[in-house]
Amino acid sequence: MCSLIRRSLGAAVAVLVAGLALTLASAGTGAAQPLLPPPPAADVAFPIPDPDPFYQPTPDIAARAPGDVLKVRQLPPSYYFPGSAMWEVLFRSTDSQGNPIAANTTYVLPANHAPDGPLVSYQHIINSLGHKCKIVTELYTSDPLHQIREAAGLNIALARGWAVSLPDHLGPRMAYGAAKLGGQITLDGIRAVKRVPELQVANSPVGLGGYSGGGMATAWAAALAPTYAPELDIVGAAIGGAPMNLGKMAQGLGTNPHPAFGLAMAAALGLEREYPDRIDVSGQLNAQGRWLKQMIGNGCTNEIMLFGVGRSATEMTDNKNFMDNPEAWKVMDENSVELYPGVPKAPIFEWHSPTDALIPVDSIDNTLRRYCEAGTPVQTLLTPTPDHLSAAALGVFQGLDWMDARFRGDPPPSTC
Repeated sequence: MCSLIRRSLGAAVAVLVAGLALTLASAGTGAAQPLLPPPPAADVAFPIPDPDPFYQPTPDIAARAPGDVLKVRQLPPSYYFPGSAMWEVLFRSTDSQGNPIAANTTYVLPANHAPDGPLVSYQHIINSLGHKCKIVTELYTSDPLHQIREAAGLNIALARGWAVSLPDHLGPRMAYGAAKLGGQITLDGIRAVKRVPELQVANSPVGLGGYSGGGMATAWAAALAPTYAPELDIVGAAIGGAPMNLGKMAQGLGTNPHPAFGLAMAAALGLEREYPDRIDVSGQLNAQGRWLKQMIGNGCTNEIMLFGVGRSATEMTDNKNFMDNPEAWKVMDENSVELYPGVPKAPIFEWHSPTDALIPVDSIDNTLRRYCEAGTPVQTLLTPTPDHLSAAALGVFQGLDWMDARFRGDPPPSTC
């Protein structure tokens, strides 16, 4: 079963937004439904709090600026990154409503890093709802089901002397699906590591990278940077296979049974966590939906997929007005980088399969066209594979070389 789950991950990564059909059903109901007040906050499937006191915000968090460091600790060496020093930084960030939150990033400092040498913020694919699924936790676990498969590939960057920041971009609510939040946390994580002297990156040039769900956070960070964090010297962003329009994914993937429906349900619950006053998922669930919510509400990718395999949104709620919810569409639009009017100033390297059926490729094309028209250098690589995750492997090496050239200061190429 575990191998089946791993083989299904490519579909699962993108199908997370199919569960937004359930979000649509639960953000409100059609005209035939009674107008009721939103459910109490206790109904929202917030994660079990992390028992580690390190993650508790400091009392003065409201007075701190985004990116201010709240706590720092050195971590034991990780077998993923031999020879590198490990740190964790808790910092002040901002949620989707503008409220202060405490977020964290794991920092990897290779032995060959020169002070103020390159810094890469890499946004992992985090398809989870529980705090036990934090990057820093999964980097040290011996459980093969909870290990981060992307982590080993970062040794290429570390071998080049690049420091690496690995933000937990789902935030303290583990708000899976809230993509704009991920961009803000990413940028504040960069600010934070730059403010810790022993991390040696105060004046470092910055590169961004991520694929699929991590690509969403990366794309948002690049687009938000000119207004949210204009002081950062971001030299480039490598974005792969990113779902750039959540509404199109919800429409295109539909509500049929799917082997990765668990992640779809997780996305609906994650958006409810981030927008509890606008989306009511928990209050609309039937008995099957409440059972699945209980089983996956603090789960990592494999548990979420296991309990949701072969299910559908129509099984989770008795509401038949799935697609008739303006507020849910608005939330999805707010988390769709295609619809965000801001444009990155940093050069973009973007790769995807043109036949990837799991993400709206036209949204990628539309977004990059708009960036080109605004004068942003964009290089696009089309990978010859229909599979979502194999496209990641086919583009990552060229993406690393592209980033190396940005750190050298070479003129950015463009396929605009």
